[in-house]
Amino acid sequence: MERVTIGLAQINPTVGALEDNGNKIVDFIRLGKKRGVDLIVFPELAITGYPPEDLLLKKSFVLDNLKVVRELARYSQDITIIVGFVDHRLGEIYNAAALLRGGRIEGVYHKMLLPNYGVFDEKRYFKPGSGSFTFFSKRATIKFALTICEDIWEPKGAALTLAANHEPDVVINISASPYHFKKEKIRESILLSLAKKHRVVLVYCNIVGGQDELVFDGASVVVDSAGVFRYRAPCCEERLGIVEIVSHRNKVAVKKCDVSAKRLGSLEEIYKSLVTGTHDYICKNGFSQAVVGLSGGIDSSLTAKIACDAIGNENVVGASMPSRYSSKETQDDARRVAENLGMRFITIPIDRILSSYCASLADEFKGLKEDITEENLQARIRGNILMALSNKFGWLVMTTGNKSEISMGYCTLYGDMAGGFAVIKDVPKTLVYKLVDFVNKKDACEIIPGSVIKRPPTAELKPNQKDEDSLPPYTVLDPILKLYIEEDVSIGEIIKEGFDRKMVKDVVNKVDQNEYKRRQAPPGVKITPRAFGKDRRFPIINKYRA
Repeated sequence: MERVTIGLAQINPTVGALEDNGNKIVDFIRLGKKRGVDLIVFPELAITGYPPEDLLLKKSFVLDNLKVVRELARYSQDITIIVGFVDHRLGEIYNAAALLRGGRIEGVYHKMLLPNYGVFDEKRYFKPGSGSFTFFSKRATIKFALTICEDIWEPKGAALTLAANHEPDVVINISASPYHFKKEKIRESILLSLAKKHRVVLVYCNIVGGQDELVFDGASVVVDSAGVFRYRAPCCEERLGIVEIVSHRNKVAVKKCDVSAKRLGSLEEIYKSLVTGTHDYICKNGFSQAVVGLSGGIDSSLTAKIACDAIGNENVVGASMPSRYSSKETQDDARRVAENLGMRFITIPIDRILSSYCASLADEFKGLKEDITEENLQARIRGNILMALSNKFGWLVMTTGNKSEISMGYCTLYGDMAGGFAVIKDVPKTLVYKLVDFVNKKDACEIIPGSVIKRPPTAELKPNQKDEDSLPPYTVLDPILKLYIEEDVSIGEIIKEGFDRKMVKDVVNKVDQNEYKRRQAPPGVKITPRAFGKDRRFPIINKYRA
């Protein structure tokens, strides 16, 4: 009988921070040794962070990451280490995993299946590997197969061929699998199917943390050969999970494991991902404080709540910038939200500035009626104020637009779109309401007042303005947007779903016409299967409508 204790090091590296990532890996190795771990597994590209993108075109970056691997090998005298890195062979680079044992690099596996869809662009950089990789435990009774992320996602992929031809006892998959809603269920279904079909123990170790638009949820798991999940790491948290496997009479089984985390409910999962993405974007970019334009509306209220949970309420400032069209009710609600969250609140009226703008433009605009121009001036004044506060105090400006508005271009370029991070840019308006309900219930109090939730959405840029003056009701709009943006359904097919023909054509036309705005928007957390940005790449000049 042989026992092997495996540590799943679900870590949060930072792209490009090679030394810091190496130090974090060493810390987890030391922790693993204290907890009696024989084999410790780190995620895909743990040394470089994921995705390193065009850093991979810098030869010095690749060579420096190799130095870290060689340094880590020194720590493998009495523990086996598997860690993701970038390998360099004969002028080509590979997405790779190193097996470190006995104080040296014992072997290297090159990822065979390179994803090149959605947010992935690995074929731009990496050469695919051409062979599988297996290794044995110290007493040679347990056979391990090593794979990287996409290798197990394809039904006829490398991992399945590997399992069928080499008959390993344990398949290790190191991964950098970004989050979107329901991704964990899809991922676990694939892992379960693989484990059951090939009667292997599957050890899956995923990266965690935020990188630009992406959030990696971790949720590392161990599945036994019967398809039972024996361990599940928490979502969006660094963790060293411990699992013991035993070989007895030519059979390998999971014997002991850490307490498994519960899978989160859908709203909690989304909210935790938004908070994680916000925290890491702010902190990894060297900011410590943020400012939110608080209008008294539901979007800015949710944004402020996420910011406070991400970096602490003492580090978030709410700025109210009322105009002649701002009602007393919305101003009062903005203040109440700030008070409920315990954040600093400032008020900077914009009426005098607006009057000055209008006076300066009076000659050019003589004889013309007020229209969206004057509305957008208000939004741009507010954007200027927020950016001035950012420049003076080093606060990151968090914009407050949701996916529904941004899809339709119902936002002002250089106005409410001006800022450093758009935390809810991938959150449809109907989901905004659900998340607000979730946070109020989670905190067991009305953090975001009922008056904010019940008030019809309004930009308050002209008298008695409502969002529905310009947009379909969000309960109708959001399903159309989901079909068109996330599922690539045609106009005709959307109409067949029962939606009004004229409305569908108008929605699709506005989505396509406003690509130029979205190209100039700040990044935000991806939480849907298809977000704007690197996930959805449409031409700005585009005359196709179907």
